[in-house]
Amino acid sequence: MGAVTVGTAELAAKASFAPAPADSDRFAHWPAYAARLALMFLAVLLVAAAIVPLNDPAGVRPNVTTRYDGKPVLGAEEYDQDIALYDAATAKVQAGQNYYDFIVQEHRLRDYPVRPGLSVRMPTLAYIEAGLNTLHLGVAASIALMLAAIWAWWRRFGEEPGVGRLRRVATAMAFVGASLMLNRHYYSLHELWAGMLLMLSFGLHRVRDGERPGRWMAAFLVAALALFIREHSLPFVLLMGAFAIWRREWREAFAWGALVLVFLAVLGLHLSLIAPQVLPSDPQGPSWWAFRGLSGWLGNVAGSSNLRLLPHWLAGPLVILTTLGWAGWRTPAGLFGFLIAIGYGVLFMVVGRWDNFYWGAMVAPMLTAGLAFAPRALGSLITSVRPR
Repeated sequence: MGAVTVGTAELAAKASFAPAPADSDRFAHWPAYAARLALMFLAVLLVAAAIVPLNDPAGVRPNVTTRYDGKPVLGAEEYDQDIALYDAATAKVQAGQNYYDFIVQEHRLRDYPVRPGLSVRMPTLAYIEAGLNTLHLGVAASIALMLAAIWAWWRRFGEEPGVGRLRRVATAMAFVGASLMLNRHYYSLHELWAGMLLMLSFGLHRVRDGERPGRWMAAFLVAALALFIREHSLPFVLLMGAFAIWRREWREAFAWGALVLVFLAVLGLHLSLIAPQVLPSDPQGPSWWAFRGLSGWLGNVAGSSNLRLLPHWLAGPLVILTTLGWAGWRTPAGLFGFLIAIGYGVLFMVVGRWDNFYWGAMVAPMLTAGLAFAPRALGSLITSVRPR
């Protein structure tokens, strides 16, 4: 989803020579037995990640050869039906039509399910893109969002402990993730916009640290927009709220809780507007409970990120190492990134079919930066195993 590649091996080599203070390196002083178990588990995961399929073994991928406006596409594999549907919705909103007047019929015309109601996206992104397209600002807005996310993380890496000389490497890795926005073809994907907004929200958030006050309002507003674009942002919002409760930041915790309640009310309204238009003859959509296991996690993240440009045997293990990097960075940001990676990873293992691989774009942009911390985490585990 982006055409940007980075010398990962070179960056990793630089990262391995960047020591961190012991209190910022989670594995620096682990007991030998714990480090040994962790390395054994990691080895099993890395081997499995290099072997398990990241794409549908049957090779089935719905696609079309023409756009909604009849313009030809260079190759069927380059333009799938989901994007055609979202482009059509944006075009009709831009032409002045009400979203709920056409969206159910549009689904039927394209043989897309409207049952359950969650199969029909909320209208937020269609109206945003229609407005941006009317002003000819679509490309500019996507680039601005990408640059804002990178800038936010450059600032955060400069303020967080345990980064030091890794700041440039980590920001470069963040750019690898954020550069998904450079692929104009996926401009209409809800997951791409929501995922980039979550990356920006994560980068903007600050916790209270001694004399330094916490800053969360900007992160809250950005995450709220992501949530109303794609409901898959809900785990991120819930984790933000849980962290606020853990830190006893009651005002922030109340805000996240209120956001969830407002969102559920709006989602209920959305479903109530869809329900009267559903006919008994409308077929039930295929179940999202797919239980794809490790393939679901790795396939979603690798397939919806620049890791897809790498060989299968390398892309899967890099997703694991990215998660290890977040785990090894002993800060609130590191813990949050690790829990996001694991939490969405478990969801992807259980929920989502092969053709839902793009759900990985919800987290792939923000998690790539964890790769910068992976060499240090791995080195600390190995050091902890050695006799002292």
